[in-house]
Amino acid sequence: MTTSSQLLRSRRFLPLFITQLFNAFNDNLYKTAMVLFVVYQVYNDESQEAAFSGLASGLFILPFFTLSALAGQLADMRDKARIIRIVKFCEIIIMSVGAIGLVMAWKGMAVDTVAIPLLLAALFAMGVHSTFFGPIKYAILPQHLAKEEVLAGTGWVEAGTYVAILAGTILAGWIEVEVAAVGIILTAIIGWVISLQVPPAPPQGEVEKLDWHILRASVKLVRDTMHNPEVFYAILAISFFWTIGAVLFIQFPPLAKNVIMASKEVASLFLVVFSVGVAIGSVAVNRLLKGSVSARYASRSVLVMALFVVAFYVVCKIWATEAPDQLLDVPGFTAWPMASLLLLCLLGVAVAGGMFVVPLYAFLTTRVAPDKASRTIAANNIVNSGAMVGGSLLAMAMSAAGVPIVEQVLISAGMCLFSAWLGKRLHQAEEVAAEATLAAGP
Repeated sequence: MTTSSQLLRSRRFLPLFITQLFNAFNDNLYKTAMVLFVVYQVYNDESQEAAFSGLASGLFILPFFTLSALAGQLADMRDKARIIRIVKFCEIIIMSVGAIGLVMAWKGMAVDTVAIPLLLAALFAMGVHSTFFGPIKYAILPQHLAKEEVLAGTGWVEAGTYVAILAGTILAGWIEVEVAAVGIILTAIIGWVISLQVPPAPPQGEVEKLDWHILRASVKLVRDTMHNPEVFYAILAISFFWTIGAVLFIQFPPLAKNVIMASKEVASLFLVVFSVGVAIGSVAVNRLLKGSVSARYASRSVLVMALFVVAFYVVCKIWATEAPDQLLDVPGFTAWPMASLLLLCLLGVAVAGGMFVVPLYAFLTTRVAPDKASRTIAANNIVNSGAMVGGSLLAMAMSAAGVPIVEQVLISAGMCLFSAWLGKRLHQAEEVAAEATLAAGP
């Protein structure tokens, strides 16, 4: 079996891996730099800041709702490598517009009338860009990799995405906005150049006619995808996992500030630990499964995740009884009693979460016909986006109902139990499918 290190040296995988790495990095470098600059430097009103942050999030996720069906169809009906190159070239144009907006806002030139609209337009366009790139980065793997390599490839893509998100988010908080403006253009150019090395991935099967009716295509895409029990439960499990993820990520900033009494730099440290943990889990589960695509560790992984969430909750409750009277910086936080235990709990949540979700993505590309893989990923993106919005609304509703932020963490642990049930149902569906294949014979 080809090892992970050999896979990373292969032209069948390395150009795609680096291209998606730069894609995730640039998304988060631009998005974070834009939001931080506008919130901290442009607006001085809490309601305006909240409205801008909400609008930015909505604009970025909107294309995943509306265009995923079209993106999935195109990816299955056209050469995936060619679509990657077109999308990456468009990113250069989009980031140029975003850079102009950043520089204008930095210089204080027509901020409200031109700069901010340019920034939001570029953010929406990046959402469109990611919508069309998303189905391909997973669906192309079975086309370029051997069956026993797909899980390893999926794990590396997932781990690389989290590391890139981490790097882009952290860098955006440290560099000046004018440096970010140059950086996003250079990153887009490098990503396009590397994408030229991705091997061709022509459509597999009969090329159908595109359905341009967005709503009809979206409904049909999700309905047609869900008839396979393995894919059905994989999508549900992934989506519910991201529901939990959305709740946790919304809880982290107020939790860090009001319970842990930590500065925004410490909140960034939490993000570092979480992202590294997911990356570790992504690679670890591939080692355990030895390259096979299976959900046999799914239930156990998410139950371990629930235990770490409960442990995180207990540590937070104890911490709150002896909380500092002012915000801690990173050295102050790491020197505080139980800080290491708090970070260990957070790392455990992330590692177990990575081990749970990564094999599920491999189901989406290996349990369907090759000419349907991109549309399956697109259907997953539609359901995931809805689930993340649902998780956000749940967190907002709990806050509006007066549920303390620490208790909301405990509710997240309870949600893991339902994820474990979904993981179990997926494993049962996997075993039924394996028995049916065995009974059918060669």
